[in-house]
This record gives sequence, C-alpha cells and structure tokens, in this order.
Amino acid sequence: QVQLVESGGGLVQAGGSLRLSCAASGGTFGSAIMGWFRQAPGKGREYVAAVSRYGGNTFYTDSVKGRFTISRVNAKNTVYLQLNSLKPEDTAVYYCAGTRGIVTGWPPSHQAYVDWGQGTQVTVSS
Repeated sequence: QVQLVESGGGLVQAGGSLRLSCAASGGTFGSAIMGWFRQAPGKGREYVAAVSRYGGNTFYTDSVKGRFTISRVNAKNTVYLQLNSLKPEDTAVYYCAGTRGIVTGWPPSHQAYVDWGQGTQVTVSS
C-alpha cells in the first residue's frame, strides 16, 4: 500500500516562499510519475505540476510557470514543490499524487494518478 505524506505548508505573505515535501512509502517510488495538485475553497482540483520518473521532464500549469519548481530525490522517496513569489490566489490545499504502471502521454492525465496524499494547506495573505 503506497502512502504519500505531504508537509511544508503554512501561512505566508504575498511574495514569500514555501517548500512542500511529499514522502512516499510502501511502493516503488522510482517507477511513479509524481504530480502536485491543489484545491482552493469552492473550486475543483487543479493540476499544478508533474515530474517524470527520473526528473528529466517536468510540467507546470501556466499560472505557476516561473514561480514553482517541482523536483524529486528518488533515493529519499521524496518529491518537492518549491513555491516562490506566492500570490493570494495560490491559497489552496496542495496534494501530491503518484501514478502506477504504464502511463502514456505527457503530462499524464489527472486520471493516471492513483495514489494520493492527504494534503497540506498553503495560505497566502495579501
């Protein structure tokens, strides 16, 4: 059973930075494409970023390009999301997620992610 545990969320002023971490256990981390999603109050879950199995390919949604960076360290079974130049509209619960097995296309579809963490709250004040 794969477990994903996010950490690093918090309250930060606009323009500030946070680093989210997602630690994986119970599976083969290196074989999973990892992604970060977020869900703001009253809105649907948004696909924020993804990183390929060995980190060679990344994906970012347009609203975070140039501000967020996704990375992974397979030896630590951990994926990170560096959040810089934060804006109030970045306020959301951030979730990490992982794929299993064969995945076609890049970035993977939302539906390709089968393992999910419980989320960590990021609140950006203006």
